[in-house]
Amino acid sequence: MDTNALFLQRKENLWSEYNALITRSNHPSEKCSNGIFSRFKNPVITRNHIPLNWRYHFNVSQNPYLMERVGINATFNAGALLFNGKYVLCVRVEANNRKSFFAIAESPNGIDNFTFWDAPCVIPSIEGNPDTNLYDMRLIAHQDGWIYGIFCTERKDPHAAPGDTSAAVANAGIVRTKDLRHFERLPDLISTSGQQRNVVLHPEFIDGKYAVYTRPQDGFIDVGSGGGIGLGYIKDMLNPVVEEESIIFGKTYHTVYELKNGLGPAPIKTSKGWLHLAHGVRNTAAGLRYTLYAFMTDLHDIKKVTHIPAGHLMAPEGKERVGDVSNVLFSNGWIVDPNGRILIYYASSDSRLHVAETSVEQLIDYVENTASDSLTSTGTVEEIIRLIESNAQE
Repeated sequence: MDTNALFLQRKENLWSEYNALITRSNHPSEKCSNGIFSRFKNPVITRNHIPLNWRYHFNVSQNPYLMERVGINATFNAGALLFNGKYVLCVRVEANNRKSFFAIAESPNGIDNFTFWDAPCVIPSIEGNPDTNLYDMRLIAHQDGWIYGIFCTERKDPHAAPGDTSAAVANAGIVRTKDLRHFERLPDLISTSGQQRNVVLHPEFIDGKYAVYTRPQDGFIDVGSGGGIGLGYIKDMLNPVVEEESIIFGKTYHTVYELKNGLGPAPIKTSKGWLHLAHGVRNTAAGLRYTLYAFMTDLHDIKKVTHIPAGHLMAPEGKERVGDVSNVLFSNGWIVDPNGRILIYYASSDSRLHVAETSVEQLIDYVENTASDSLTSTGTVEEIIRLIESNAQE
């Protein structure tokens, strides 16, 4: 078979496999749900969902073997928004060269048939201080009428020792948009509390100010004296100086958030309070373990944490445990439907993106009626015995 014939056959096979993937139906897992949420059988977005014309040059004279010219390593950590009747994700796409960028994918139902828009997002750089890497964008439809994208911007540490090519500085980058196609770059977050890798904008004004949830830490990886979920206020997003920053949910010994913790997506407003989804990190002999946990803050005083169920809400299971950074679940996007359904978009092991389904009512029940952490083994046993005794009376 000549080169042209090989090219055409390979092209046909690529498109056939791609179309089958992006039109594949997704269904709840066959495993019995825990009553809090339901996982789905397939990931919603993988690296193979990236459009073929982003990866291949379909010109036989310039690419006779139809090689992948831009390799994609992973798709994960997506912001999420219900936009113009579509379920929209701002996906972190990582190329084989380790550079991440953002791309918008949409679905008619939020669980399958996600397709990417024509091209990746173009995020303007700050003049004189370009970003080396961008990732983990939270999408927030704010009360002021703008959609804000808060993401991590990473640059090489200018104070790194000679020969140190891994030391980095992380901060929160900010863009705003009306259409998710044209992004206006605002100044990076200005904070005096160390590096900021996870910053989330509260969707409503608080006393006329923008409220931001932060995660201050001393270094790019090491938390140092920082850590915990902070809350601060900004007067003007065009000059995003964080004021009155304080920790509202700190680290706690021998919990799922022992080493560090940070907010995931923006909280969901309910009649009982603000529902929050966060990641908690602890150290193990096999490395860091990231899980997701939930809590609630007061409806009128957002710095007041009112309910904290013990332990994690979600942890990696099965194939989710394996990937570029194994034993990790991370979420920075969820969508609540008008009917109260919540879709949680979570990434597993920094490799692929999944969805889990729950509802506002289920999560309220979970956070209000699941016991908090007693912080001792004895207390855990006592809680189980109370449950056993209560069931014996049924």
